[in-house]
Amino acid sequence: MAHFSRRRFLAAASALALTAAVGPTHLRAAAAADGPVRGGALSIILQPEPVTLTPVANVAQPTQVVAGNVFDGLVTYGFDLNPAPQLAESWEVAPDGLTITFHLRKGVTWHDGKPFTASDVKWSLENVWKTIHPRNKALFENVSAVETPDDHTVVLKFSKPSLPIFSVLNGVGAPILPKHLYEGTDILNNPYNNKPVGTGPFVFKEWRKGEYLVLERNPAYWDAGKPYLDKLVFRVIPDAAARAAAIEKGEVQYAPFNPVPFRDVERLAALPNLKVETRGYEWLSPVLYFDLNVENPYLKDVRVRQAIAHAVDKAALAKVVWFGYGKPAVSPIPSTLAAFHDPSVPTYPFDPKKAEALLDEAGFKRGTDGVRFALTHDFLPYGDDYRRTGEFLKQALKRVGIEVAIRAQDSGAFI
Repeated sequence: MAHFSRRRFLAAASALALTAAVGPTHLRAAAAADGPVRGGALSIILQPEPVTLTPVANVAQPTQVVAGNVFDGLVTYGFDLNPAPQLAESWEVAPDGLTITFHLRKGVTWHDGKPFTASDVKWSLENVWKTIHPRNKALFENVSAVETPDDHTVVLKFSKPSLPIFSVLNGVGAPILPKHLYEGTDILNNPYNNKPVGTGPFVFKEWRKGEYLVLERNPAYWDAGKPYLDKLVFRVIPDAAARAAAIEKGEVQYAPFNPVPFRDVERLAALPNLKVETRGYEWLSPVLYFDLNVENPYLKDVRVRQAIAHAVDKAALAKVVWFGYGKPAVSPIPSTLAAFHDPSVPTYPFDPKKAEALLDEAGFKRGTDGVRFALTHDFLPYGDDYRRTGEFLKQALKRVGIEVAIRAQDSGAFI
């Protein structure tokens, strides 16, 4: 089903890549060799359950998984990350980089039947992307004006060229909202955030919280003949063992973002009706990172942060916790983004003795109990692998005298 291969997930921006560049997996039922079959429903694991369904101010992974099937972007991306036409059929960039003109697809309608026009793009950019969107406020900062000479043309004017723009124009990177349902409302509390109306291949039908979420085929989709499926059923299964069992029994056919522990993946991959796939996350290019609170009295000292970097064996973390589905990161720029990744940057090799020396130098000596100080770690509540990562970090830092308390939270509290 073509729409799951589109890059429509959240781009992870890391403050400090201390652990590993992680390549997610998704398990799916093995496809027939003779191509897609029209009709039917696809059962999907959604873990954890989203807090909201529209990527306006919340760009967490679960929201993107659903929203990517409801919303289209001006462009979409292939495995090579080059932009391809979607709601914009074509575009021109001025030689000086200060003007981009998008020519919009005609005949596109919102799921409620209203026409999609350039005014929706202009309104979304001015009222969402540049104001409340957590990432796009910076990325679209250089947009000085938006012109709409007609219903199917959008002209962006820039105060200076903006290199990242063409990396975020898909349905979840720069979500276009229906102006007629949002203008004049409290955007963050608009009820359509949880019953989204988009232009995408699937239409929101029902969300029974704690159980399931249903999207149905958009019969008026602009890409004639698509989607192939009649329905997407996202199932909320909080228990990791129950998720693995549902996959094994064939109760679900698609499980993105490794919702089962990696220790189960090898067993599930051996089943004849399942396939483990690591492609499909190139636009996301996730980095798992240990995010440090630099206002903490211990972590504000750069020597402590350097010590933590030296104390963690990233190669062992990738092998032991992530079962080889990741590799040590050397910077916040993932290696999957080959055009921007520089492997020659300074690194922090695993060196516990260096870590101890830096902590001593910073004035945090071991006490009589061997402990220098204590920290609290809030791990990402997206599955058992993140908890196990926290346990790995706890053990690694304990060896150099840092005590770590691991705190578990649900996704709402975490966000």
